[in-house]
Amino acid sequence: MSPPAASDAVISFENVSIGFGTGYVLEDLSFTVVPRETKLLIGESGTGKTITLKLAAGLLRPDSGTVRMFGQDLSILSESELLTFRRQIGFVFQEGALFDSMTVAENVAYPLREERVNEHEIDERVRESLRVVEMEGTLEKVPAELSGGMRRRVSIARALVGRPKIVFYDSPTAGLDPVTSQTIITLILRLRDTYGVTSMLATHRLQDAFGLANYRFDVESRRVVPIAHNGDGAGAAAAGQTNLIVLRKGTAYFQGSPRAITDSRDPYLRSFLF
Repeated sequence: MSPPAASDAVISFENVSIGFGTGYVLEDLSFTVVPRETKLLIGESGTGKTITLKLAAGLLRPDSGTVRMFGQDLSILSESELLTFRRQIGFVFQEGALFDSMTVAENVAYPLREERVNEHEIDERVRESLRVVEMEGTLEKVPAELSGGMRRRVSIARALVGRPKIVFYDSPTAGLDPVTSQTIITLILRLRDTYGVTSMLATHRLQDAFGLANYRFDVESRRVVPIAHNGDGAGAAAAGQTNLIVLRKGTAYFQGSPRAITDSRDPYLRSFLF
């Protein structure tokens, strides 16, 4: 099957390069993200995963090449036009990036208050977002009272409160124990399979890719279930929506499905399996 055209993509990178004085961090990077797809950026530290997310969000401009969102070249937009585009994006930072002096409710409400949304609507949407991540009971707590995994879930709620079409996750499971990491992956599955959220996820954990490719959130039972690759229509669709890019030395070393890495004999790709 041929790759989707850039015109069909939610996000497209076309020969994108960027450097910061000591050489290129990314060089000639091209890929697309289509509606409802989860694109994982895999790589060791310093390979450009976070930089790629920031370029996709319009937080950085490439030195060369083109980054498009919904077909629009982000590099020619003014800052005010970029702010309008970013309202369609939710961004989950690696450390949560919550305000320590604010309650959970105030943290989640922050982007809505910046947009001067009506206070009654803010309260409804904050509760709705916290309900999705199963954190509605923490409204009046402050971040210091929460575990690392709970803070990460609040960060996801804040990313969702604007009802974005795209969510970017920067190492959402980093530093978390296996059980809490699985909770975060379950949330991402739920957003993908219940709400059709398109996402990009930067991680060094190939386990995250396998979790997203091999399981789906069943809306009727409200449970995560294994994908039956031999004829489950919903499962096949979910599996096909999970693809990854392995970054190495600033370039796309590999693009494809998690299963393709399992089947590969390439020693660098196989190093992520162990």
